[in-house]
Amino acid sequence: MKTDIQIARECELQPIGEIASLLGIDPEQIEPYGRHMAKVPVSMIDEERVRKSRLILVTAISPTKAGIGKTTVSIGLALGLNRLGKRAAVALREPSLGPCFGMKGGAAGGGYAQVLPMEKINLHFTGDFHAVTSAHNTISALLDNYIYQHRKDGFSLREIYWKRVLDVNDRALRNIVTGLRGDGVVNETGFDITPASELMAILCLATSEQDLQRRIENILLGITADGRPFRVRDLGVAGAITVLMCDALSPNLVQTTEHTPAFIHGGPFANIAHGCSSVLATKMAMSYSDYVVTEAGFGADLGAEKFFDIKCRKTGLQPRLVVIVATTQGLKMHGGVSLENINEPNMQGLKEGLKNLNRHINNMQGFGQPVVVTLNRHDSDLDAEIDMVRKNCEDLGVGFAVNEAFLRGGEGATELAQTVVDTIERIQPLPIHFTYPENDTIEGKIEKVCKRIYGAAAVEFTKTGKKRLEAIRAIFGDDEAIARYPVCIAKTQFSFTADSTRYGSPEGFTIRIRDVILNCGSEMIVAIAGDMLRMPGLPKSPQAERITIVDGEIEGLS
Repeated sequence: MKTDIQIARECELQPIGEIASLLGIDPEQIEPYGRHMAKVPVSMIDEERVRKSRLILVTAISPTKAGIGKTTVSIGLALGLNRLGKRAAVALREPSLGPCFGMKGGAAGGGYAQVLPMEKINLHFTGDFHAVTSAHNTISALLDNYIYQHRKDGFSLREIYWKRVLDVNDRALRNIVTGLRGDGVVNETGFDITPASELMAILCLATSEQDLQRRIENILLGITADGRPFRVRDLGVAGAITVLMCDALSPNLVQTTEHTPAFIHGGPFANIAHGCSSVLATKMAMSYSDYVVTEAGFGADLGAEKFFDIKCRKTGLQPRLVVIVATTQGLKMHGGVSLENINEPNMQGLKEGLKNLNRHINNMQGFGQPVVVTLNRHDSDLDAEIDMVRKNCEDLGVGFAVNEAFLRGGEGATELAQTVVDTIERIQPLPIHFTYPENDTIEGKIEKVCKRIYGAAAVEFTKTGKKRLEAIRAIFGDDEAIARYPVCIAKTQFSFTADSTRYGSPEGFTIRIRDVILNCGSEMIVAIAGDMLRMPGLPKSPQAERITIVDGEIEGLS
């Protein structure tokens, strides 16, 4: 079987100006990054067209080590829609270097359903991740300098919330001490991975350059010795940080293996952040396409919940339909089958695994959304296995289609595309049923997500979690703006629980909230569940061991 890189090299890319023209964008208006990538100015968004476009959300069952292929399906669906004569585009997140060189490998789709040029997209792309990393760490340096320069004036912070970030999986940097040997003020701090940066969330939620700067000004850095919040605006550097990020604000335009326009912008992980591509990229795609396919990270309990309760709630965006991706291998793992045996027939394991799929279906219907399930087909799938999944969906009254875009590109996704179109035309959109009311308490919002979406029986806050909640109330009181913030729960992607080993559809469990973080720039409350860490580590055999360059060609980045 050909590798993703081999398939990508078979594709003759069109100049990016021609891709812009396909959308109806004047090539003179874009800013090319080489021949096959470009940034599109935010001013090109047309809000009237956005309202008329049909947005499709792609999500998935809880992921397993077997993989799901959600990005491949998202790209394939856009290809399939174009094969049906629809004007379609795809809006996705940018890959992070950490997973690319760690466990996951590349994240630009796969097979004949990829976004291209995949090597550049998976690596440095147009520099957005570097801009976020640089801007974040510049704030860190400026904050440390402010404390150092004003210490003789009696200034100090009793708590510092702002850490540093790096787009590399590096467990050694989770907890560090800075300012040793007299070089500044000694402080215990650490690193998160760049996708977990509040600036990444701000980039993905900002609606304009002015909104970007406003959010940056509001970032909460810490608490002063006399109990006052200390923000970026107090440093007086919001303008400088906006300058560092202003180019990154414009969505990136690339193409697929079949020259379908693709907007790739922003990259928050759904297990540690809100897991959605930028609002601006979504609106840009909707401005020039009748159908736009976007995805939310990991399983529907994470990315899709945050897509609705954060992104849609705050922007007014609403999808016309939700596609849930599943594989027989993933379902079997959720049914108790070991990784080594998932390619073997096991109807009982598959049947048990359907409970995971069905909970996700129920959750998406709970948001008031029409649902289509697609089985991302593998060579080892039996017709009897596919029929079992199909019948399960028919019994639940949801659409079902097999996807073969990995092997056949858009032709292999036409069944899915037709099912999606038919469902959209048949069912009128309903207002989104959010998981919690906007004016609920922080605890109430967290509990409703844990109980209604995850299926938890109870929620417990650790001493640290309770302390954080008390501090937020003591400092901000009844601040109406903060009271409206949605919650973003950082939780393992492998389970409805906070225990990554509990596959399937567990019940009767307790979610433990270890910490609560107030993000005043991205305007959300981040709750850390269980042992979730915001700086991943590398596996025993990282993907970096298989990435190299031979005769000028990159190998292993897939």
